[in-house]
Amino acid sequence: MSEREIPLGILYSVTGTYSQIGQACLDGARLGLEEVNADPRYPFTFRAEIEDPGANIDDYHALSEAMLRERGCRHIIGTITSIGRKEVIPIIEKYDALLWYMCPYEGFECCENVIYTGASPNQHIVPLFRYLLPRYGKRVYLVGSNYIWGWETNRTARELVQASGGEVVGEKYLPFNALDVERLIEDIREQRPDFVLNNLVGTTSYAFLDAYHRAAQADPAFAPENRPVVSCNLTEAELDSIGPAAEGLISTAIYFDSLEGPASQAFRRRVAERFGPGRRNSVYMVNSFIAVKLLAEAILAGGSDDSEAVKQALFALALETPLGRLRIDARTNHAALTPYIGRVESDGRFRVIEAAASPIAADPYLVDFDSREFGAEVNRRSATHLRVVK
Repeated sequence: MSEREIPLGILYSVTGTYSQIGQACLDGARLGLEEVNADPRYPFTFRAEIEDPGANIDDYHALSEAMLRERGCRHIIGTITSIGRKEVIPIIEKYDALLWYMCPYEGFECCENVIYTGASPNQHIVPLFRYLLPRYGKRVYLVGSNYIWGWETNRTARELVQASGGEVVGEKYLPFNALDVERLIEDIREQRPDFVLNNLVGTTSYAFLDAYHRAAQADPAFAPENRPVVSCNLTEAELDSIGPAAEGLISTAIYFDSLEGPASQAFRRRVAERFGPGRRNSVYMVNSFIAVKLLAEAILAGGSDDSEAVKQALFALALETPLGRLRIDARTNHAALTPYIGRVESDGRFRVIEAAASPIAADPYLVDFDSREFGAEVNRRSATHLRVVK
């Protein structure tokens, strides 16, 4: 393969309601692009075609089609929300391209033209509830943004709660950009759940967390040690926007910046050198970086950026990453990942409080999941945990 320039689409919203996540994703992709383009091992360079949909769903279709039809891209790294991904997939399929999607998502999807390196339900909500239900209780309140991520993740959460003999005491959805959360907070205060699952996105989530924090200051029964707010998608990328209200939040992710290990430490040094020592790292930045490196290695191994050649080479690869040794399963186009559970401490950083022993194969449709076994396991573990709520 002669040395050449390969156009690569980068599609992240760095403005709009979830701009903090988008900026982390874009910066991770840029870091990967810079490393690939500076490495003489690759007989090609990437030319980044970067677009910002601004969290406007109407722009995803047009921008992705322009990348593929007019700019010669065969690959797009991007989209954050599931509504964005769903909007782009038909265009990706039309041009037989590949979308590299690296955010946690609700599952129940397996597209031949998408490479999924983010967590699926058995890698986020299942381990999170396996940890929470025995320790905090089984009366759960579900909140989410009014779209597929909130609906489907809460649906899975409801099944987990019911399988364990618990009860969903409330379930509410808010539109994107909504900031009026007081009625929601009031309902939570009336229902007094054991914990709240927060599937809100962006500025709506920040408003909710701030209001819940104020409620806890007024009533210690809602302090995080008693009735925490928990999440499947909240990371370091958003902690500065949340501020003091973040302390005590519990979240699950396949990477936290506090993880030790040579690869994680090396990546933190790269981030500090490129973006400054005060820049927060997160799974969004890490996973966007990994997507670029995976694509580069697959092009190198396959000798082409053709989507089919890339996939065949990709399935034979094992790449050392800050997430550990990463492979993509040819059956599902998903990665095996190690779930962690973290709590935000008083220093504003996540501390890992539980980790899976090894990577878990993605099960996007939960076909290998037995809710009865899950319920029996949770109930056994519940007997070993005693929590006193003051």
